[in-house]
Amino acid sequence: MTPVEVIRGDGPIVLGLPHTGTWLPDGVRDRLNTRGLGLADTDWHVERLYHGLLQGATMVRATFHRYVIDANRDPAGQSLYPGLNTTGLVPLTDFDGEDIWNAPPTEAEIGARVETYHAAYHAALQAELERVRALHGVAILYDCHSIRSRIPFLFDGALPDLNIGTNHGVTCHRAIETAVYGLCLADDRYSTVLNGRFKGGWTTRHYGRPNENIHAIQMELAQSTYLAAEAPPWDYDSTAADSLRPLLARMLGRLAHLALNGDLT
Repeated sequence: MTPVEVIRGDGPIVLGLPHTGTWLPDGVRDRLNTRGLGLADTDWHVERLYHGLLQGATMVRATFHRYVIDANRDPAGQSLYPGLNTTGLVPLTDFDGEDIWNAPPTEAEIGARVETYHAAYHAALQAELERVRALHGVAILYDCHSIRSRIPFLFDGALPDLNIGTNHGVTCHRAIETAVYGLCLADDRYSTVLNGRFKGGWTTRHYGRPNENIHAIQMELAQSTYLAAEAPPWDYDSTAADSLRPLLARMLGRLAHLALNGDLT
């Protein structure tokens, strides 16, 4: 299996999906313990949730699981949230702080995974952002994520339904942040927060360079908004998802409008 799938569009929006993959290459699966093999920290069905929401959108998707290597972490291993519980470049625990390996990878093996998987995903993402910027003069990376709404190891209480991350406005033009946050606030079915527990991962922070006409914003969805239950077998709830998808489509459509009408340059 190739480490990255790309669906190329001709519009200004690039969807990044670093955590939907479930592929475990040879030599990884047999070293995970039973808990690790459950792949609980997957962004379940996010590719299905976003499919077809915006005509012309490009999608870049990692096919490998985040336990192989996390494509949304700094390849140098620096923490995104110093002082807070989180998982690393190659997670040693799951989001509940429980061990996932019978035999954790060595530093040499982690380095090899950076080259084989992490670098491949980001080479594809970089290429698509540059291609889109060449077409339109601007590109917007919308980084797609989801997570269980209650994970005491990572945060207190229940996570809001819609978690927007722009690293406090650094990674995108203010109009992008305002548009997405405003649309979320206008839909009173869902709770929302801007730059709360999740302020944008390494991908958002790395690519978000408004002065170079590449903007980035992260959307972390609580999985309760579109899954039947936040537990195995992680079934997609079509009724809940079909209620959420129009809001996501409005966000993407608004961002495309901003880009195509010169509001970001």
